[in-house]
Amino acid sequence: MHKSNVSTIILLGFQYMDNFKVLLCTLLVVIYCLTLGGNFFIITLVFYSKNLQTPMYFFLTQLSISDIMLTTDIVPNMIHVVLNDGATISFTDCITQFYLFGSSEASECFLLTVMSYDRYLAICKPLHYTYVMNNMLCLKLIIISWLLSFSLSVIITFAVCQLEFCGPNVIDHFFCDLHPIVELSCSDISIVQLVSTFLSIPLIICPISLVIVSYIYIVLIILKVSTRTGRWRSFSTCSSHLTVVSIFYGTLIATYVTPNKGRLLITSKILSMLYSVFTPLFNPFIYSLRNKDIKEALLKVMYNYSGYYLMKSKMQIR
Repeated sequence: MHKSNVSTIILLGFQYMDNFKVLLCTLLVVIYCLTLGGNFFIITLVFYSKNLQTPMYFFLTQLSISDIMLTTDIVPNMIHVVLNDGATISFTDCITQFYLFGSSEASECFLLTVMSYDRYLAICKPLHYTYVMNNMLCLKLIIISWLLSFSLSVIITFAVCQLEFCGPNVIDHFFCDLHPIVELSCSDISIVQLVSTFLSIPLIICPISLVIVSYIYIVLIILKVSTRTGRWRSFSTCSSHLTVVSIFYGTLIATYVTPNKGRLLITSKILSMLYSVFTPLFNPFIYSLRNKDIKEALLKVMYNYSGYYLMKSKMQIR
């Protein structure tokens, strides 16, 4: 464990926002409720609708679980930080928040990659899709994704815990991210930087490379479709996933891959908010609004439940 005289961390959050504090907190509460509601809606709808009992929607429920985990790790404490113009968090809680954040972000990387492979099989290998993407393979892919996520997050968290913290304990951020924590250390951080660089290969480079390759093949196949209607129908099956991938990796690369030097601190905070607060909010709505199957499943569930309650009320009247 870490060698430290620091037992608490002070998160400053967003400074000089007294006039907008209540508005920002209200917005965060609304976003948090919508995020939980949207993702639980996806999970519940897939569970109850037989039409959605397919690999793609099974993977989507796992993505929703990851989003719920991410937003619950970040947003409630962020509301507390903003409401109190900063807040104190124990070093242990700070490390725990960082670990859960890392795990959920990693799981999203792997799940989006698995979903791109699923779309590749569905469009490029339609005749083999049912045979290859069977229940056993789906389960294995999900288990591997979650195990890798928690394991790789343990590695970077353990590396951080080996650092010495002997002085400053103030983080000018709204949650415990890697760079703000490391900046507090008074020991050599080269090992943590090396581990972070090494982990970027399985966490970012490999997943995004596989996603790009999958979509290159998908686009090539779609271009071979003779009719415009056929091309649009093929593309519409993966448009929601492509939108989510673009938002997630775009903000992730802008935050962690682009140089930090010269970037305003408020810019870093806004970028962090995009992938930690807004991405979990956008995902379920993107899949719901742009997905015909989900719309049809929702209408069917609503029709079945309305019919059930109508029949029940008639029985009570009799």
